[in-house]
Parts: sequence; structure tokens; C-alpha cells
Amino acid sequence: MAEWSEADGTALLLPLLVVAALLIRTAVLELRRPGSARRQWSFVADRRALAGGAAVAVAVAVLGWTAMGWAAAAWAALVGTLTAYVLGRGGRHG
Repeated sequence: MAEWSEADGTALLLPLLVVAALLIRTAVLELRRPGSARRQWSFVADRRALAGGAAVAVAVAVLGWTAMGWAAAAWAALVGTLTAYVLGRGGRHG
């Protein structure tokens, strides 16, 4: 089993910070405009968006595994989620 290095922790830090910032943004917007979180996260119910996000996540995880190990999984989850968000928005703005 491979040992955990400081570089692995550093590679995990940025995607976790981005996820935390997005969740805080969602919470603040929900406090200002109730119902906005439901609209913002509506991509979770869109099968096309989820399939596209999952495909991108798998590709990033597979391609990044040899270079980054477990950190590739965090990056893959972040990139897959952001891809699904973009695909789920379709033509909607706002």
C-alpha cells in the first residue's frame, strides 16, 4: 500500500476548498432568496447532465490516477459535478 505524502494532502486541498465555497455560496443565496438552492441544484434531477458529469468524472479519475492517486478522485468528483451543473443549466440563465 502506498504511503500518504504531503503532496497528496496539498492536491486534495484545492478541490475541497472549492466545494466548501460552493456550498457556502448556495447557503447564503438560499438565505437571501428562499428557493434558490432548489433551482441551483436542479441539475441533480437531469439524467443527461448526470450522465455527462459521470463520464467526465470517470475520465478524469482514470487519466489522473497514475499521476495523483487518490487526489484524482477528489478532482474527478469536482470536475464531474461542475460539468453536470453546466449541462443541467442548458439554455437557462440566472
